Amino acid sequence: MAETGVDARRSAVYLLDQILDDEPRLLSELLGAGVLDRLAPDDRARAQRLAMETLRGMERADRILQKHLRKYPPLTVRNALRVGTIELCQGGAAHGVVNAMVTLIAGHKRYGHLKGLVNAVLRKVAAEGPEIWPTLRTPRLPKWLRGPLVEAWGPQAMAAIEAAHFAGAPLDLTARSDPAAVAEAVGGVVLPTGSVRVADAGQVTGMPGYAAGDWWVQDAAAALPVRVLGPQQGEAILDLCAAPGGKTMQLAAAGADVTAVDDAEGRMARVKENLKRTGLRADLQVKDARAATGAYDAILLDAPCSATGTIRRHPDLPFAKDGAEFGALIALQEELIDHAWGLLKPGGRMVFCTCSLLPDEGEVQVDEALERHGDMRVDSDALACEGVDAGWITAEGGLRLRPDYWADAGGMDGFYIACLRKEA
Repeated sequence: MAETGVDARRSAVYLLDQILDDEPRLLSELLGAGVLDRLAPDDRARAQRLAMETLRGMERADRILQKHLRKYPPLTVRNALRVGTIELCQGGAAHGVVNAMVTLIAGHKRYGHLKGLVNAVLRKVAAEGPEIWPTLRTPRLPKWLRGPLVEAWGPQAMAAIEAAHFAGAPLDLTARSDPAAVAEAVGGVVLPTGSVRVADAGQVTGMPGYAAGDWWVQDAAAALPVRVLGPQQGEAILDLCAAPGGKTMQLAAAGADVTAVDDAEGRMARVKENLKRTGLRADLQVKDARAATGAYDAILLDAPCSATGTIRRHPDLPFAKDGAEFGALIALQEELIDHAWGLLKPGGRMVFCTCSLLPDEGEVQVDEALERHGDMRVDSDALACEGVDAGWITAEGGLRLRPDYWADAGGMDGFYIACLRKEA
């Protein structure tokens, strides 16, 4: 890494420019396109961390900066000031942070003349910001998303959810066979539901057990749908919308005969790589889930959704989206439920899940599916998994998970999970 850290900071500013642009791009899309590949591994990790921390704390950063700006500068300069403010307010050395951000802007072809502004503003932030920072409110979600979530869960729960988003997320792992052994090897703890949590993880690929395929990265909430499905040795199980593959590997590790379907060729290539690393097997099919065929003992449908439950790990989502796609996603989920139900054998079970905090993508979907399918019932007994709190079970018999659950232990993703039984 360069001594001044300019390369990492420049890349963080570039990521923010793309995410906050009039035509925004998701962080995952940018990383998948290789925008950080030219950086050394340490700089790559630092750039990503700085961008994510800035997105989480942007409301606070902007409140501090507005005292020192008569008008907002161009987006790139504003993002440089935001990154610098976040670093300064979180304990960064003033001399190093200010010099790096001035150097960054000074070298910009269009905005180099604003280096003096950056220097002056960040020196004021260095003097005042760290004291002001903890007095500011927890950053809130944009109104377009906050409104529906407050309506669904209430203002008190919303405040707790936003606190979980601001705190970020630890690294969770799913063990191929022995969670206790994995926890000991990586210096983590076994959570009540069986996932392994690591508080201060380094480079994932360098962690003990990665190369041997002893585990894979998967949020604790995301691991629960398969536990609810309860796969058995030799069962024919269809994993619809399977990428990135964590649930596919869970099903395969249980000994099921897994068919995994997803239309994202690149992400399915990653699933194939992880199956090879872990020594697990599944039939991978790259196609639209609505084109899946066959008859199955059990089906896991992790339907495309708003991903509003994953903001603690993906703080770019509220900035890169505006909710315009919600209606189409809800319609697609309904279509997928109906198609999958036709592939399920009589007496079989299907778990429907979404990583969403919106009831329209969870509880409401199940209520409406029950009205459409006379041979469908909710199997709430399937939710009696180790570590599942009875308070998480909803009126219609599904499981509602939120980021503020397990807050003292690092939270979890927001998820909705329901097990649906087909009459024999």
